[in-house]
Amino acid sequence: MSQIPFIDLNRQQQRILPDIERRMAAVLKHGQYILGPEIAELEKRLASYTGSKHCITVSSGTDALLISLMALGIGKGDEVITTPFTFIATGEVIALLGATPVFVDIDPRTYNIDPSLIEAAITPKTRAIMPVSLYGQCADFDAINAMVDSANSSCDESSRIYVIEDACQSFGATYKGRNSCALSDIGCTSFFPSKPLGCYGDGGACFTDDDAIAAKIRQVMNHGQDRRYHHPIIGVNGRCDTLQAAILLAKMEIFPEEVESRSSIGAAYSRAFASGCEAVITPFIAPENTSVYAQYTIQVPNRDAMQQSLQAKGIPTAVHYPVPLNLQPAFANLNKPAGSFPVSEAVAARVMSLPMHPYLGVEDMERIVAAVVESL
Repeated sequence: MSQIPFIDLNRQQQRILPDIERRMAAVLKHGQYILGPEIAELEKRLASYTGSKHCITVSSGTDALLISLMALGIGKGDEVITTPFTFIATGEVIALLGATPVFVDIDPRTYNIDPSLIEAAITPKTRAIMPVSLYGQCADFDAINAMVDSANSSCDESSRIYVIEDACQSFGATYKGRNSCALSDIGCTSFFPSKPLGCYGDGGACFTDDDAIAAKIRQVMNHGQDRRYHHPIIGVNGRCDTLQAAILLAKMEIFPEEVESRSSIGAAYSRAFASGCEAVITPFIAPENTSVYAQYTIQVPNRDAMQQSLQAKGIPTAVHYPVPLNLQPAFANLNKPAGSFPVSEAVAARVMSLPMHPYLGVEDMERIVAAVVESL
């Protein structure tokens, strides 16, 4: 059988190739490969799309998280509450700064951090909460923000807790009519090629409505300088390349349409499974949410055998994520052994992502669903 692509970037590229080439040619002509005019244009476009006051483009989604923590002054002795069911980058950036990741288990339906468990994890050392909007669906930010507001009401500014959305999979999603990346103190996203909005390399962005935070993020991402060769703080080289901005500007022209397509395909997947196989647990999208389905992730029994069966039929799959962060060797020092986060650990053993992109045809989707049902 013919191989179905897991993500089809080629079809998207063919659709907008003239615009990509035109915009890249403009960068080659003016030669401002770092912080060229396309950067400012993209930041304005992205801020407008999300409804955020500020957008600062950076070199990757991981760097967006790292730079945000640095801008808030988070470091040794501080604690950051997050989920163990996520990509390593979420916990990695916390540890890189000498802070301690404090894991909280997930909601078994949405796979996002369970707000009801956060309050018990807050200590005098807590400086931030970093919910992950996993698989393209936003976490419950009203509940999280309300909890943080309550905690902040009884403390001074130096011990204030911030909320940072890890929106590396959810750019384009909405929560109660508001856009991902505009739901908390800072929103961070990724433009890795396979993301809902991806460039042709690494890229990312930070979003905030706070003028002081925005200025600090912009300072940190450019070596800590507030003007040329003057560095009041330690920063990083976290700038987004102008060529990547040019590519993203071309993709933004069709992005709203692709978001709609992702939503329709995700819903069609779930309808097909609902009528064909009760053994498959399909994504639960909360009523107040829309999802961009960065992944279409199901739960299945006997996952390894299922993946082998589907691969033999020309259907690729992936697992996001097979090992919760508390069980990663890099976080062994946290002393959170198996059983510490039962929902995350159970879900990690069963999740499997199917091909998902805005150009997935009905026939391919039906073939995928039929193959899953047959394999079961």
